[in-house]
Amino acid sequence: MYTFIASHWLDITTTALGLAYILLEYRASVWMWAVGAVMQLLGIALYYQKGLYADCGMEFYYLAMTVYGCWRWLHQSSTTADRSSNTAAITHIPIRIAISWGAIAIILWGLIWCLLVTFTNSTVPIADAFTTALSLVGIWALAHKYLEQWFIWIVVDIVTSILYFYKDIQFKATLYSIYVVIAIFGYLEWRRKMHRQNMV
Repeated sequence: MYTFIASHWLDITTTALGLAYILLEYRASVWMWAVGAVMQLLGIALYYQKGLYADCGMEFYYLAMTVYGCWRWLHQSSTTADRSSNTAAITHIPIRIAISWGAIAIILWGLIWCLLVTFTNSTVPIADAFTTALSLVGIWALAHKYLEQWFIWIVVDIVTSILYFYKDIQFKATLYSIYVVIAIFGYLEWRRKMHRQNMV
């Protein structure tokens, strides 16, 4: 048992932090950013160890977006503030921005895929690049508190769960399976919160 825990402690710890993170995200709590920062630091070591180089690199971007997202949630203009939580309000993503970022995600997917094939020994470059590109857009949408960010994470979570089971990161793979369910309920909860805040 000790040997198992010692060899999987990064997987276990980031899984526990990940569960706390998404539950805080479900509640639209600003504390999710602090939990996320710790999870991302440990994730860098885990993904590098497992040869998921795109995921590893993405954690550095996540750290930067964590700072930005926390700042934005706390300091957004009071004209759009959620009066019930004193943080930024939940809104719909504008169509123009959704189209632009959809195109950016496709371009990023191709670029990351090429980088992985050219410069690493990745055995899963297509899936790794896909989840990375979509996550880059997803964390940006989360930082802006767009309701539709949940749709992005549902897709990412499904593909990531399959990928991590394949790469023998069992605890996090199971976590991402749970994420899918929580993301569906998270969307419904955020939609309810958005409706309530618009009624104030």
